[in-house]
Amino acid sequence: MAEAKTARFEFDLADEAATVKLAKRIAGIVAANDLVTLSGDLGAGKTTLARALIRELTGEAELEVPSPTFTLMQLYDGKNFPVVHADLYRIKSPDELTELGWEEAADGALLLVEWAERAGDELPADRLDIALELSTRKDSSYRRATLTGTGAFAPRLARAMSVDALLARAGWSKAKRSFMLGDASTRAYERLEMDDGRRAILMISPKRPDGPPVRFGKPYSAIARLAEDIAPFIAIDRALISEGFSAPLIYAEDKANGLAILEDLGAQAIVDENGPIPERYGAAIGVLARLHSRVLPDKIEATPEAYKIPPYDLEALTIEIELLIDWYASHIEKVNLASGARATFINIWRETLTEIVAGPRSWSLRDYHSPNLIWLPEREGHRCIGIIDFQDGVMGHPAYDVASLLQDARVTVSDALEMKLLGQYLRQRRESDPDFDIAAFARAYAIMGAQRATKVLGIFARLDKRDGKPQYLAHIPRIRAYLRKDLAHPALAAVKNWMETHLPQALADEAT
Repeated sequence: MAEAKTARFEFDLADEAATVKLAKRIAGIVAANDLVTLSGDLGAGKTTLARALIRELTGEAELEVPSPTFTLMQLYDGKNFPVVHADLYRIKSPDELTELGWEEAADGALLLVEWAERAGDELPADRLDIALELSTRKDSSYRRATLTGTGAFAPRLARAMSVDALLARAGWSKAKRSFMLGDASTRAYERLEMDDGRRAILMISPKRPDGPPVRFGKPYSAIARLAEDIAPFIAIDRALISEGFSAPLIYAEDKANGLAILEDLGAQAIVDENGPIPERYGAAIGVLARLHSRVLPDKIEATPEAYKIPPYDLEALTIEIELLIDWYASHIEKVNLASGARATFINIWRETLTEIVAGPRSWSLRDYHSPNLIWLPEREGHRCIGIIDFQDGVMGHPAYDVASLLQDARVTVSDALEMKLLGQYLRQRRESDPDFDIAAFARAYAIMGAQRATKVLGIFARLDKRDGKPQYLAHIPRIRAYLRKDLAHPALAAVKNWMETHLPQALADEAT
């Protein structure tokens, strides 16, 4: 969806209940450090809307919300952030705001302001303006509300309204909506629950903004073959289902705005507090063996629009390993590598990965690991594993997804379990194809495991340094251990030698 500078929506409010409902919708949009302004004549409903919004944000349905006309500012403790309700009617000059402690009160809070025009140029451009007026087309109980998002608030408002429209069109407008824990990407998820027990997942996957060009005039995401919008998810989802796998059914979609209502596959994981559950991991590796045993097209036709799955080519594989240098080396190891060392690293990897690019290809789902796999015991055979994350899927070497599962970045897979499951995969592949080359796959498994570990070290460092998500650093010792193990393979001798020379700490045993 294009990033609009202004987004404007109008609503007819038949009664006070409709005003309260609108307040609840607004509460789902706003956040800390947001500014919401209210305007309208006496009797237009400003107090009703403000009271309903504050009650929703505090979770106190009977909270007394007096007008701040005389106190000028009233502070409330919201469930997730403070709420400051201000009335600037008595302000004669914007300079008076400083004396009131306007900036201090607004820091980290939602600022709900009546008579905001008295603040003059003190108002930030990024805000939500709500204008209320008596509706001349209806009886005296009707009001007209106009919501205008400006600046950074415009796309947020537009997306929220698009979600409402999709829910209404699909028959889910009355669903209870609850936010779910997001992932490392820009996607967001909500669980939808209806009174009759039906459940679904709302996926909000906005179009990826173009980053700065890093090579060939292209941004990193384009070179790394990352999904730019929701279309790849929708196409691959339906393709997996057509092949008999348990991807979520799509109940409704809005590709233009990056929205989809999906089947809720539940929350049974393939891990528990003790780590991987062997039975479930065994089922998950069986899914890959079944998938990789098939001849799969690189163009998906069974969607309204055909989708060409991009190749996991040498440029994509190489730019991913550069994340180790760009983020991990400098941020975690505090090492600034010379240009010559960097060039050698890249050249060694390019030579190593050449055989991978020339090898067998299949649908590489790319995020096939424990957080994205759901245990479905009620389903039989390979359908007992639900697959929920694959929008960055590519045509790549099948060893990548096997390494992604058996060298899980977020949970430790023991050497014994890894070898057992790898053996299961190899046996199943050989059973379906007597010519399957086990030795070649084992070599590719080590290379792709090392490539993935190298990339993930860089990604987790970037999530901490750039995105303020330090929780991913806890996984770094595990990734280092996987990398040490993979680099022991003779195919990676040159990479191992470079690492020992330039980033030895990355290969150090945590126990020593």
